[in-house]
Amino acid sequence: MKIALLGTGFGQAHAAVYADRADVEVVMFGRDPDKTAAVAGRFGFASATDPDAAFEDGSFDLVDICLPIGLHAEYVLRALQAGKHALVELPLADNLADAQRVVEAAERSGKQVFVDMFERFIPANRALFDAVRDSTYGRLEQLTLWNLTAHLWPGASLGLAVLPLEAMHSDLDIITRTLGLPRRAEVTTVARDDHSASIEATLSFDGAFARDSVSSLMPMSWGARGGYTATFTGGVLDSTSTMGFDGKPTGAVTAYTADGARELELPPADQYAAMIDHVLAVLRGETGNQITPASTLDALELTLDIDRKARRGNPVSP
Repeated sequence: MKIALLGTGFGQAHAAVYADRADVEVVMFGRDPDKTAAVAGRFGFASATDPDAAFEDGSFDLVDICLPIGLHAEYVLRALQAGKHALVELPLADNLADAQRVVEAAERSGKQVFVDMFERFIPANRALFDAVRDSTYGRLEQLTLWNLTAHLWPGASLGLAVLPLEAMHSDLDIITRTLGLPRRAEVTTVARDDHSASIEATLSFDGAFARDSVSSLMPMSWGARGGYTATFTGGVLDSTSTMGFDGKPTGAVTAYTADGARELELPPADQYAAMIDHVLAVLRGETGNQITPASTLDALELTLDIDRKARRGNPVSP
């Protein structure tokens, strides 16, 4: 399979996965010819600077879009118009109207569109999804998620303007997949400066509530850590994880019930590799698409609501 990989920033996370596979041929596209050639060369890929070629060259099967959020929907639509499959970094779009256009175009096209909802492939999260689906511990009553990070990626802003769409969207996908859309969302923020901030969202449901805290206020010695606590009528699942520059978390999930505490046995997994494995398996006809654009709309709606409220502001007083 031949893949056009657009973007030399976060595109490197996808490139690292493709580089370990023998069943793909990748061309990396970027704006700066020297930088693009250098980055592509590290992974053994060819490089190009004309993005039109990704859509006009009939040899490309899949366009992998790792570009700024405002370009996501536009480039997915271009891929579909060119008869290509598309994989796009999350979120699908920065507004619901464009996201819905992608959903409708994908359904008409006969081509596959994938949104990189990588958190769905993390074993700890799958344990939560399975527990909710199977009522393993009863009904979910309370879900708390947290993600606290230092500035591990030089030059990347993690301020109020970007945290909801860049950092909270994955957590909110977990919430909407387990509890649906909330009746009410309250947001509190604190900003150290334009690039460092914290957001907490409290979400109310019928018979349940959820809380999501995301912060970029941590020192470098902290690294990145996250997790969740899911309280059910008959037990608790508690997950903790740490993550480095490579985006590969390590952690554990413990189940607490009336019978005691038990650490769950989880398979090892690299969520980006698992996501791309899934994309290629779908394109080979081996499984159904679990990360369709339509499946991300509830999480996007909630993320955009929190983004609006964070920008409007309910700040903590200094």
